[in-house]
Amino acid sequence: MSSGTDGVVIHEIPPVFDENSEVLILGSFPSVKSREGRFFYHHPRNRFWKVLTAVFGEGEPEPETIEEKKAFLLAHRVAVWDVIASCEIQGSSDSTIKHVVPNDLSPILQTADIRKILCNGGTAYALYEKYLKEQTGREAVRLPSTSPANAACSLEQLTAQWKAAIFSQ
Repeated sequence: MSSGTDGVVIHEIPPVFDENSEVLILGSFPSVKSREGRFFYHHPRNRFWKVLTAVFGEGEPEPETIEEKKAFLLAHRVAVWDVIASCEIQGSSDSTIKHVVPNDLSPILQTADIRKILCNGGTAYALYEKYLKEQTGREAVRLPSTSPANAACSLEQLTAQWKAAIFSQ
């Protein structure tokens, strides 16, 4: 992640997808920990990987390395990226996001047969609606955030809601 003198932070983590991806999960913008770790949902208290392992698990261990995480996503036909390409942000706080430049989802949507778009949290959903819905012409589903800031939602509640959204027709 690069940060200029004007406070703009550039998203430098490439999307994860291939031609077999069917579900696209969008976050808002990588947290400080994810930017440092150079991969999605890198904060140890973010429950994203626990939730997806529980949703798809079937006894699989939770992926730990970046390569394991990429392989897990692709094996389960899941694409991951973020709504924002660059913005001004203080730390990891979605509430401080301003001067948004959205990502272009067309490389994913033209390569893969994405059947549903899921947004990880209210901010990702609101940003998708504002900046990308018109471009994609597709509805997105708002899911509860896996962020540690969403303490009101238990792991079991998150898993149930995410599983229902992923496997619903």
